[in-house]
Amino acid sequence: MKLVSLDIDSIQLGQPLPFALRGASGALLAHKGYVIRNRQELDVLLARGLRLCVDTDESGDSYRAYLAQMQQMLLSQASLGQIASMKISAAQDTALGPDARAADWAALQLRATQLLRTPDSPDFPQRLLALHEELQQLCEQAPDATLLALIYLTGHETGMYSATHAMLVACVCMLVARETLRWQPRQVTRLGQAALSMNIAMTALQDQLAQQADPLSAAQVDAITDHAAHSEALLRRMGMSDPVWLEAVRHHHARTPGPLTSRSEGQQMARLIQRADVFGARIAPRATRSPLGATAAMQASYYDEQRQVDEAGAALVKTLGVYPPGTFVRLASQEVALVLRRGASAATPRVAVTLNREGMPTGEPIPRDTTQPQWKVSAAVPRDQVRLQLPLARVLALV
Repeated sequence: MKLVSLDIDSIQLGQPLPFALRGASGALLAHKGYVIRNRQELDVLLARGLRLCVDTDESGDSYRAYLAQMQQMLLSQASLGQIASMKISAAQDTALGPDARAADWAALQLRATQLLRTPDSPDFPQRLLALHEELQQLCEQAPDATLLALIYLTGHETGMYSATHAMLVACVCMLVARETLRWQPRQVTRLGQAALSMNIAMTALQDQLAQQADPLSAAQVDAITDHAAHSEALLRRMGMSDPVWLEAVRHHHARTPGPLTSRSEGQQMARLIQRADVFGARIAPRATRSPLGATAAMQASYYDEQRQVDEAGAALVKTLGVYPPGTFVRLASQEVALVLRRGASAATPRVAVTLNREGMPTGEPIPRDTTQPQWKVSAAVPRDQVRLQLPLARVLALV
């Protein structure tokens, strides 16, 4: 381990860390991708570690940029004092993967749909892992933009519901596991892979059911009931042998209340997937019902089958906030706003008004500070009650 001091002022609050933070002794203070939300959290980490450092063996391009900066200082004949005091910067990492704000989400939806509908294709494992890796990079690089895109699309999409839902559940689970539960990176990866592949035995059927107004047939009921076991069998047939991943898929519809610590690793993942699955399904439209608002969807995840607070559900609410990015809310001013980013507290997200108090479009979205009483969030608004279509790219540009 080779530690280099980090310039504390270069850490971007509210953004995922581009590398792991370590203390002066090398002790891990925060994983790569962890979001430090405010200066107080940063000061707590600093107090624990005496100073903030980066292990050059694990910091990638940030350390290469640091070496290049040092070489430049030597060539410019900087003083030894300046060189000795130079610190690596959290803003120097440029290898963060795709930008969620500029991603082609429509193409990603189509690609995911084509993939998950054909789990028997020979190249399915490679394509599944590639899709997961891309989603994981998006979550780490811009979690709020990723949440906004997937939640916003979920509120609009029925034709490609299953793949959109799988991507949303995978990203929500990975964020909860990394930011709140503080699971190890390998666990977070397995969790995302399991969530993305949980419904591969019924992807086409899910898309059909999202648009079906008729009652379920007996064959459809059987397919739904058995899909977890069939999805696991398909993964095994395609050469997926990770027992934790497979266990998570097999149990992702289990409705067993209780703490996470009493479960195996795979069943802990399954419970988190089940809670995120409930949230994602509630905010999605169906031919037979309207989507729920964010508050009602969160409550469905927060309380378990015995109406007690669920540990995984509580972690989900803590991570996403009461009003996640991509959902609509009504403000105390009676304006309707779209949530752009999570805020300093669960109930104070960053928003932009899209409908004025008369219910008319504002033209350009207007930022509002929900920590101020006049713009406090008063209620969630279900997507179908917002008679406005905003292009996703335009919305993502505001994040």
